[in-house]
Amino acid sequence: MKKINYKFLIPVSLVLFLVIAACSKSFLNKPPLGTLSPSILANEVGVQGLLIGAYSLVDGEGAAGDGFASGASNWGWGGVASDDANKGSDPSDVADFASIEDWTILPTNGSLPQKWSLLYSGIQRSNDVLKVMRIATGITDSASIAAQVKFLRAFYHFEAEKMFGQIVWVDENISPSNINFTNTTPVWPNIEADLNYAVANLPDNWSSTGEVGRANVWAAKALLAKVYMFQQKYAAAYTLLQDIIANGKTAKGDKYALMPHYFSNFNPAQKNSPESVFAAQTSVQDGSSVDWGGDPNGNYGDILNFPYTGGPGACCGFYNPSQDLANAYKTDAVTGLPLLDTYFQGLNVSDPTTPYVGTLDPRIDWAIGRKGIPYLDWGLHPGDSWIRNPGADGHFSPKKDVYAASQKNFTDNGSAYWAPTELTANNVNIIRFSDVILWAAECAAQAGDLNAAMAYVNQVRARAADPTGWVYMNSDYDPANSNYKTQTTPADNYKIGLYTSFPSQAYALEAIYHERRIELSMEGHRFFDLVRWGIAGTVLNAYYDRFRAIMPLKKNAHWTAGKNEHYPIPQSEIDNVNSDGKKRLVQNPGY
Repeated sequence: MKKINYKFLIPVSLVLFLVIAACSKSFLNKPPLGTLSPSILANEVGVQGLLIGAYSLVDGEGAAGDGFASGASNWGWGGVASDDANKGSDPSDVADFASIEDWTILPTNGSLPQKWSLLYSGIQRSNDVLKVMRIATGITDSASIAAQVKFLRAFYHFEAEKMFGQIVWVDENISPSNINFTNTTPVWPNIEADLNYAVANLPDNWSSTGEVGRANVWAAKALLAKVYMFQQKYAAAYTLLQDIIANGKTAKGDKYALMPHYFSNFNPAQKNSPESVFAAQTSVQDGSSVDWGGDPNGNYGDILNFPYTGGPGACCGFYNPSQDLANAYKTDAVTGLPLLDTYFQGLNVSDPTTPYVGTLDPRIDWAIGRKGIPYLDWGLHPGDSWIRNPGADGHFSPKKDVYAASQKNFTDNGSAYWAPTELTANNVNIIRFSDVILWAAECAAQAGDLNAAMAYVNQVRARAADPTGWVYMNSDYDPANSNYKTQTTPADNYKIGLYTSFPSQAYALEAIYHERRIELSMEGHRFFDLVRWGIAGTVLNAYYDRFRAIMPLKKNAHWTAGKNEHYPIPQSEIDNVNSDGKKRLVQNPGY
């Protein structure tokens, strides 16, 4: 979609149907932003404006009560909650996230309502479009608009479902005068129905209008495949994924493909590339707010996730990659394959005293900022001087969220101080093509086609094995192409190879799970993947055991099966919705 000031086009008509009524059900009753009547908006321009408002919350920001916890990257919920990352900063800073890291989170945690409210605001905005369309005239393509709305409504419900498990399905018929609902009925069939409608009615691409952020049929198929993956419907997902890989196109009309260089996926100068299946659109220097309490179009949800001092931004030292993630990039010195079962043994990668000196997957230095390695064109990462609290945070900085020094004032807001300068034009990848390929590998392995599974994994690894996309010493970083101009001295002892066999289904799945981790690290997927694979308890409790003696927030960490597969529903929502004595929302087990 052409980047418009989304936040100024949010539905000022929410007064029309459901929010003006006297009702205390907060996720149905969002404060109106204006008092326009339905008749004013019941036309092509008005409906399109409401639709843009529904799109505007894909980035996780722009609704009442939003914040760091509502960002589309899910850096806390999917990253800090996993073995990929530490919260960062001091343990007491944004303390609500500390209980995400050690799994002591309670229903009263202040971060939970941010995500819940944001997602239900997106659902409500989607439903408002459908309500206005009922009385609108002059709509040129109502099916396409409805298909985009249902795609978005499915997306917001899916995000809520994977977070909270027991959620309420809210369609255009639910309102303060019709609150006959509970969260004990599965919502998967409704999500699938919305996405099937989107698949049937969305265009192949939006090249005629240049609206690159709109969902097309291929994005809808990819999201439907993801929904199937979370339900272990592998055969249904595989059919869609094979079609997407063979025929899929971006909203611009480009054939889906892996970008030649891995870091292109995190470069604001190369966003909406052939690898982008669906992304939250961001922009800066567009007239939107850059202040606390404002409504910026930049990537507000990740503004904490920069080195503590120096380098890009000016604060705040959150979302530090874990030592365990760094170790996961170790490879066999002969084959270049991952050390699937033994990566955590032996010396630690970049240990300040006795570091590992073996071979590494080159993707490590695009995902993790570590001492002595070029940090784009900001110079060599200086180590702990960029870490706010090394004892709690470890020794690494995030990298996928940042911009190059030569891009400053182009991709950020150009301010000298931290809040504005950390609003970037980095899109947030919701689904990218390597994600699709690795889902296909998983489906093939589940079906027993191990050769196909291996071929998919090797397709992703082959991109990483291309030396033109590695990090190099004594070389200028090229921000236009996400690589280094002089490729003489690799920044570390890189060695990556392709698989020659998957000898068993168990081995294939282990290889695929590991590949997803290192390919998609620090992108908010890891915890949710562990849960859907059914291995979260085994992996996370072993991880805590390895680090509880040296990392303060791991000291008492424990993941409990039958409870921690989902986050608690915000207690404030339960109290509010059930305030008349009728039980509509029930808490998740164990909380």
